[in-house]
Amino acid sequence: MNILVLCTGNSCRSQMAEGFLKSFDKDMNVVSAGTEPSGEVHPKAIQVMNEEGIDISGGKPKPVDDFLNDSFDYVITVCGGAKESCPVFMGKVKHRIHIGFDDPADAKGTEEHILSEFRRIRDEIKRDFSDFYKENILCK
Repeated sequence: MNILVLCTGNSCRSQMAEGFLKSFDKDMNVVSAGTEPSGEVHPKAIQVMNEEGIDISGGKPKPVDDFLNDSFDYVITVCGGAKESCPVFMGKVKHRIHIGFDDPADAKGTEEHILSEFRRIRDEIKRDFSDFYKENILCK
């Protein structure tokens, strides 16, 4: 099973989704990429995933172009910007799915509020990707 999780910056949501999918099933090949990758995985994404026992600190934002020659069972977009850009993905794809989330990197306010937004999005990603996994991978 080959899965690409696609986002704009590949620094928060797609990295968290990749981490969760890998934690659900070590035999799946899961990668994430961005249409406009940032320079690093967001430190708060690393922090809130560590709270779940999942280390994404070794992740690096990658351009989607790196995967254009690959075949995927699923390409899953996790933000509106990537969904709009997804049709230019020219690799072989069996299923395209959009599971959208707010961008926690856009959160403003106190440090406590920003961290709570990262946790909220993390928990939504865990819930929705767990549902995706159960419905599309385990049941096949």
